Amino acid sequence: MAILSIENLSKIYDHKIHALNNIFLSINKGEVFALLGPNGAGKTTLINIICGLTNKTTGTITVNGYDTVDQCRQTRKLISLVPQELHLDPFITVAQTCIDARGFFGKKYNEKLLTDILKQLSLWDKRDEKVQKLSGGMKRRVLIAKALMNEPQILFLDEPTAGVDVELRTSMWNLVRKLKEKGTTIILTTHYIEEAEEMADTIGIINDGHITTVAPKEDLMKELGSKELIITLMTKIQKIPDALHTYALSLSEDGYEITYEYKKTTSTSITAILSSLKNEGLKVCDIETKESSLEEIFVDLISNPKNLISHS
Repeated sequence: MAILSIENLSKIYDHKIHALNNIFLSINKGEVFALLGPNGAGKTTLINIICGLTNKTTGTITVNGYDTVDQCRQTRKLISLVPQELHLDPFITVAQTCIDARGFFGKKYNEKLLTDILKQLSLWDKRDEKVQKLSGGMKRRVLIAKALMNEPQILFLDEPTAGVDVELRTSMWNLVRKLKEKGTTIILTTHYIEEAEEMADTIGIINDGHITTVAPKEDLMKELGSKELIITLMTKIQKIPDALHTYALSLSEDGYEITYEYKKTTSTSITAILSSLKNEGLKVCDIETKESSLEEIFVDLISNPKNLISHS
């Protein structure tokens, strides 16, 4: 069931700069959706429009059935945003920042929720300190705590771990897992694509203001990923034997490794290759396989649009 639906969304600045172009997107309740794209692709613009921070030019957006413009009060109670920028009042305490955030959404003070969130983010010992005294990493934790005080159904994380320490990144993703278990929908952008590979259920790729790919992560990895079979020989060879030319193999510069690249969705001829090597009198001392990462697939999709796939 879709909790967020976007239809024909566009954003044009100064009547000429197209930041977003005819975006159609549907995100299901309870999933972790990673929005990936190069700098300037439109990720932050899209998130800001959904959250009501930027006006759209055309299109409609609904959150749990509510229109984000006509029913903005209802939609804003359902969403929270952790932005890239550290916008915090430096002169109030960590605890008061979170209390004020909950009040902003018209919700009553909840001491247990405040305690739980501050402890989850290792902020409990800092609860009475003013924000201005915190490190950059701690301020990032406060931003996250502030967003969670709304108990949102959809949580937007815009580069949440950019420039933070490993400890925060680890605690951040542990928190994401817990929120997902509770049914919270997580929509994130990140430059750490290995994080998206680990955490996301669905991947969306945006480039030049267009959503070019939307697919379950597993489908994307399967359809566009490739594997390499690396065969290490016991003796050096000068060239690939003629009997193996049909397999499009490559030989390393030192003459000891033969590499065979193939798509995960295609049938391979590994047994035939090994058999042919044996028939040629070549002895194998090691076999290794490597799979392409989500980052490699992402780079390929950005540079080779013909490879795009979509699962709307």
